[in-house]
Amino acid sequence: MSDVAGSASGEHLDEVRLRRLLKVGRSLVSELDVESVLEAVLEAARDLTGARYAALGVLNDRGDGLERFLTLGIDGAARARIGDLPQGHGVLGVLIKDPRPLRLADVGMHPHSYGFPAGHPSMTTFLGVPIRIRDAVFGNLYLTDKPAGAEFDEADEAAVVVLAEWAGHAIANARLYRSTLERRDDLQRAVAGFEAALAVARAVGGETDLDRILELIVKRGRALVDARSMFVALESGGRLTLDAVAGELGRTLEHRSVDVGHTPAADVLAFHQPVHLAGEGGAMITVFEGLEARAALLVPLVFRGVAVGLLGALDPASGADHFTAEDARILEAFASSGATAVATGRNVAEERARRAIEASEAERRRWARELHDETLQDLASLKMMLSAARRSDDPANVERILDQAIEQLTFGIASLRQLITDLRPPILDEAGVQPALEHLVERLGVISDLDVRMNVDLAYESGRRSYRLSPAVEDAIFRVVQEALHNVVKHAQAETVDVSIVEADSRVGIRIADDGVGIGEHRETSGFGLRGMRERIELAGGSLEITCPAGGGTEIRASVPVSPAPAGTRAERSRG
Repeated sequence: MSDVAGSASGEHLDEVRLRRLLKVGRSLVSELDVESVLEAVLEAARDLTGARYAALGVLNDRGDGLERFLTLGIDGAARARIGDLPQGHGVLGVLIKDPRPLRLADVGMHPHSYGFPAGHPSMTTFLGVPIRIRDAVFGNLYLTDKPAGAEFDEADEAAVVVLAEWAGHAIANARLYRSTLERRDDLQRAVAGFEAALAVARAVGGETDLDRILELIVKRGRALVDARSMFVALESGGRLTLDAVAGELGRTLEHRSVDVGHTPAADVLAFHQPVHLAGEGGAMITVFEGLEARAALLVPLVFRGVAVGLLGALDPASGADHFTAEDARILEAFASSGATAVATGRNVAEERARRAIEASEAERRRWARELHDETLQDLASLKMMLSAARRSDDPANVERILDQAIEQLTFGIASLRQLITDLRPPILDEAGVQPALEHLVERLGVISDLDVRMNVDLAYESGRRSYRLSPAVEDAIFRVVQEALHNVVKHAQAETVDVSIVEADSRVGIRIADDGVGIGEHRETSGFGLRGMRERIELAGGSLEITCPAGGGTEIRASVPVSPAPAGTRAERSRG
């Protein structure tokens, strides 16, 4: 900076004006906003020269005209009378073509003068100085009309030249600072985009519930582009369903279905490109039927070349009337991860439904076999007995047959009662999972020689907790133990089985281990089966593992989180 001040020192600048220039220079280079620098330069130019009017013209990108024209000393009414601001013709154009200081005693007498438009204030004396940033001309300073009609002298020119040099340095610094801020903001937004995409990627690996994934997408996406509202709409059969919303959108819009045709969404889904929507003058636009906004950004969710839906941002929180191209770029990158998460969640949901149907059908086949092999056979045998009794003329024989029929009916009733209990033991609803398991073990002891050693330690049963487990958790525990014990009786050729059900650290751990032949590598038990056991546990939020220890037998380990039962649930189920 000393070089700049030194270039102005000498016969043209007195000590007072030099001190003022140094003060102005220090103030300018400390200012980090370009607009503030331009305003300060205008004020300093008037102060240093005493000019009545000051103006600063900023060159366009081609450098052959003015892009902006800032003034000082002309009030709003006068500016309105003047009309359009100068574009860089006439005397102003001389400085653009030949960027050197220019002093005129009467600007109107210059051969290139165009004169002044109607309503323009009268101006006579003139001083123009270019502002350079390094070797490029940024613009020009224009000063007119010194007090009492005096001309601008060499000292005025020297002072404004120094001021212009200060201005060039200050504008360069402010531009560099603004560029640094913009790069920082871009980096921060990029990092935020990566973090949001990573959060969705983690959801793919750690969260398989589609509703949870969609909730995560709309919340993270809204924060990413700073929108007032965000929604996810998934496509199916030519219709879009608003599956999740965030921000100012009402929950009543969730699950609303709209026809894709003749909507902006049609282009988004067809061409896999973002679409910007904005109303003129802040007017509202219709995004979908019943969904309006001032501005919207619609981005496709594309997975393996297919648009599964779209992500929509509504109204920038900043109050801007549109989303930017940068917003679209960031949201589109985010949506690619979101689409993968959505597709994964959908696949998991479909797989769960398929597995549930398969398990249900397998269960139906099991009960069909039970009814066919036992109950129907018993009924057929009973029919034959009664037919024989009707044909017999011997009262003693008829009485014997009726005794056998009654015995057969008694056995059939017991079998049906056993079947009903297996389907849904009433004691599970009425008393809880521990009494239901004890009753299960007691019944197994009647029909088999299997030695079942059971240990149940649940907080509710021992009085450490005031509420029972949720129906889903109790059902999962009972069904897994029931199926495991039935499999041991039918297939394991085991003598003993250890059952342990222990609650600790807000989870219930289940262990069932037998000393039988072990489950074969490709062996699948009948009925509910291993797949059904795993499905039950996973639906309750837990996990299940089946192994064959080195010492023989089979070991099943499962863990499910503790979940309280809603008030009245058990009573309602029991009455049903």
